[in-house]
Amino acid sequence: MLIPELPDYLTSLGGEDYKGLIISLFTLTAGLSRPFSGRLTDRIGRVPVMAFGSLVCFVCGFFYPIVTTVYPFLFLRLVHGFSTGFKPTGTAAYIADIVPINRRGEAMGMHGLLGGLGMAFGPALGSWIADTFSINVLFYVSSMFALISIAILYNIKETLPKTHQEKFTINSLKIKREDMFDPMVLPAAIVIFLTSFSFGSIVTLTPDLSKSIGLKNKGFYFLVYTLASLFIRVVAGKFSDKNGRISVLRWGCMTLLVAMTLTTFASNIYIFVAAAIFFGLGMGVVSPITQAWTVDLCEEENRGRALATMYISLEAGIGLGALFSAWIYQNDASRFPIAFASMGSLTILALIYLYSPKIRRMKAND
Repeated sequence: MLIPELPDYLTSLGGEDYKGLIISLFTLTAGLSRPFSGRLTDRIGRVPVMAFGSLVCFVCGFFYPIVTTVYPFLFLRLVHGFSTGFKPTGTAAYIADIVPINRRGEAMGMHGLLGGLGMAFGPALGSWIADTFSINVLFYVSSMFALISIAILYNIKETLPKTHQEKFTINSLKIKREDMFDPMVLPAAIVIFLTSFSFGSIVTLTPDLSKSIGLKNKGFYFLVYTLASLFIRVVAGKFSDKNGRISVLRWGCMTLLVAMTLTTFASNIYIFVAAAIFFGLGMGVVSPITQAWTVDLCEEENRGRALATMYISLEAGIGLGALFSAWIYQNDASRFPIAFASMGSLTILALIYLYSPKIRRMKAND
């Protein structure tokens, strides 16, 4: 809900040159908190980790109207990142616990479908609320949705076996080297890292691109691409359960390349919409299949750590993509093409990696 309106809001505070940090700071904290969320997910439980993520989101919505200068705003974005650092890690581990292995891709696709509905209507709804009421009302409504999430989690049964559960103490937050990274899921981490640069550029620059082609609702691109991703998520997940993750990921990367090429040349509404559709199809494949692949590659007792590793890579790619694309853009509409093309080119590396000898051998043994 907040993403499309934050660039203009930051500009109104005098921080026009810091737009890239809106996403980068958020993903920085999310990435740094992943080892903690992964460790706690495997030791304390899935539900408490999910609840903490939602709680942070709830609280931060009330602080946005209070901060009226650039640096407190950026610090709040840093804090807000804890919500994404915790909630998805616990959620993905919970889903992996409750579904059979032969339907894991389908389940991750369904997870993405429901999350996609929020990503589809949230940005458009957020822009409408800000335009109709005010930006502060938008912040409060975002908190309300987070509160509903907390209420739902209150009645969810914990899936981490009691024999694995520990009581939370300060020692629970002590991170060891092995908690930082799961080498078994490196292939999935590499693919999601390289493809996430595109996403970072999209969430940072498309609000300004929307304005440049005459669209008032800065969440329109997000609405179109997410709606396009909804159906493909479940279909791709089921297909990967039968035919393997790697083949499906290759097609996802190819589609993402088409999307970034179209976005690079999006000078009117028609190319803009086509780009959003292809982006939705590409990310609708890459995101859930990478999650399922991560769970496939890891050991069952380390699901939290493995998913945290994957999400660290995801957020590193998004954060760097946001930072570099904003640096290339420099609030100059003529620089949109080079910004999108540069970030999209990293997907080519992901595709090359998916055809590398190492991955070919993995596919042969799949």
